[in-house]
Order: sequence, then structure tokens, then C-alpha cells
Amino acid sequence: MNTKMTTQTERTSKTAVRGKTYDMAYIAVFAVLMAICSWISIPTVIPFTLQTFAVFLAVIVLGGKRGTMSVIVFVLLGAVGVPVFSGFTGGPHIIMGNTGGYIIGFILAALLMWLMERLFGRKTWVLAVSMLLGMVTYYVFGTIWFMVVYMRTTGPVGVTAVLGWCVIPFIIPDLVKAALALFLGQALRRPLSAIMGENA
Repeated sequence: MNTKMTTQTERTSKTAVRGKTYDMAYIAVFAVLMAICSWISIPTVIPFTLQTFAVFLAVIVLGGKRGTMSVIVFVLLGAVGVPVFSGFTGGPHIIMGNTGGYIIGFILAALLMWLMERLFGRKTWVLAVSMLLGMVTYYVFGTIWFMVVYMRTTGPVGVTAVLGWCVIPFIIPDLVKAALALFLGQALRRPLSAIMGENA
């Protein structure tokens, strides 16, 4: 009896270790994917990138907890100087600059998606609504941040001007990226679930 219990405990322990290893690996992979998607950019006041696509994809594929951790890892790497942001940039000055609020807003968006997942599950409509709310979150937080930093370093600026620079041009592209992330994420989640287990 004791031998059976010991064997079962060992199996459980090995499964837990393997699960944590997979978790760390996938979190790292998606953090790298976010960096790659950030490098693909069109320079403007706020660069056009595939960053939001990668953020949404991470949360859809990995789930709220691991997806959020992947976003946090990506932002922390950039904050300490690893060139993971658009234009191969990184460092605390990027986070503290005009556009830093949008980057931090990605974490808030991921957290919101995680909350929606915990409350309503991972149905397609839940993911779609949570992405839309996530977009609103990083737009609002990032725009407020932009205005505060801009007025402190450059001078007065109106809300309409900032929306024209930082939000309005990005709405349709972000909706398209969200739709692609939903479609691709749903397709990838099924095979990965078999590898990562029930938490995928």
C-alpha cells in the first residue's frame, strides 16, 4: 500500500514539475513572440506594430494567468533595457516616455482578459468581448499617460490631438489584429492543450 502511494506521489510530483517546465517555456516563447511582433513596425507618433496581436494571442492560447505572465515578462525585459520594443528599443526611458502608458496598458488588458476568463470561462464570445474591453483599457490608460508626460515635457496638448495621434488611426488595425488573434488562438489552443494539460 505504501509503495503504491509512494509511486503515485512520485508520478504526481513529476507531472507537476513537467507542467511548470512547460509553463515557463511557453511564457518565454510568447514573450519573445511579442518582441518579434514589436520589431515589425511602421514608425509614427505611436508606431504601428503587431504587438497587440501577440498580446491577445498569448492570453487566448496560454490562458489568463500564463498569458498575463508572458506580457509582464515582455514588459519587464524592455524596462531593464533589453531591446524588445518597437525600433529595437528598450530601457526605463521608454516606459517613462510618452508611449509608456500603452505598453503598461497591455498588462492591464491581459489582467482584464484573465478576470473575464475567471468569471465567464473561455467561450469565443467571452474572448472577443474581453479583447475589446482590453483595447479600451490600454487606449484610455495610454492616452492619459501620454497627455501627462507630454504636457510635463513639451507643453499643453488637447485630448482631440492626442486621440488623433495615438488612438483613432489604430482602432481598425487593432480590431483586425484582435480578430486574427482570436481565429489563430482558437486553432492553436486545442493542440497545445494536449501538451500542457487541462490548464491550457
